[in-house]
Amino acid sequence: MPQLTPADLIPYDPFDGMRFGPTTCFLSGQPVGPDDTVPVFAEWLQARYHLAERPIQLLDQRTVQFRDLRLPASPAVRQRITELESRVEAAAVQGPAALRALGDDALFLWMGKMFYGIFITELLNEFEPLIKPKYPLAENAALVRRFQAFFQLLQGLRVPTEYADFVPGSVFVLEADAAEDVTPFEYDDDLNTLVFSIKLDKTVLVACLVDIGLIGQAMGKVYQDAQRPLHPVQVAEFKARVYYAAHLLHVVPDIYPRTPRAGDTQLVFDALIDDVTGAIFNPWENSAYTQTLAEMWQRWNISLADVVAKPAEPMSLLYDETGQPRVIQHWPTPII
Repeated sequence: MPQLTPADLIPYDPFDGMRFGPTTCFLSGQPVGPDDTVPVFAEWLQARYHLAERPIQLLDQRTVQFRDLRLPASPAVRQRITELESRVEAAAVQGPAALRALGDDALFLWMGKMFYGIFITELLNEFEPLIKPKYPLAENAALVRRFQAFFQLLQGLRVPTEYADFVPGSVFVLEADAAEDVTPFEYDDDLNTLVFSIKLDKTVLVACLVDIGLIGQAMGKVYQDAQRPLHPVQVAEFKARVYYAAHLLHVVPDIYPRTPRAGDTQLVFDALIDDVTGAIFNPWENSAYTQTLAEMWQRWNISLADVVAKPAEPMSLLYDETGQPRVIQHWPTPII
């Protein structure tokens, strides 16, 4: 890799002048040509899971194909992204343990690139929407601030990056029990909370991309209990907990790049929560959580009425009545 100068280690800020578009590298701001692009979903993903012509419906109701989602990228950025994709591709063949071994920082960047590609596509479409979204992303000031913080952390795709005393996001790697797992690939996201999830055969990756690890800390016990093959219905419950926790997250971290000096070989970020005296999470509300859980469980015909049969204790398939991890081999199954 060419030697880096202090200028290379200054984060690019596309929000200064809203420099988003096909003629500018999305990570460096360098001018690029029409062929200087990378796919949002890597070509190996498209080939392995036959995604190229699969449609994606956007918020303004227009439809695009996976292969058409691309990001403008300079040659240097394309090389770094290609190297990361090669590492993830090799690990994905081996399964959850190999992907987990890549480390949260690498998985954060890999998932973050896909999330960015979807988010920016939606954002740019809002300037000329087919149908105006009910809640435009650009009009949500808190979301824009969250996205700006995330974009700084995504600079690790461009140059080697260190996150000083924090992790950029909470990353979870789960294993789906293959016995009743019939879906080789799927992805979903929540653009408003910067949560992204992707399934690769029996591996399910879930990440909150700008929480500096706060949800990972809050979910520590549940994640530890989930380090085993889970029935897909249990994976869905785990995802519901992460998605709802991201909704409750009350703080947006401030991200500060350190001033680079001659001889530095990486960009270093510090993170700070401005108001350390306030609540990190808003209060948990069973009514809101059960809505999220019921949506995740729709494919198994578990209704909201089932979920709230005991209003004070929402239905759980991860844990039994005594609070111990539950083993589910088949669904439906009697819940004792």
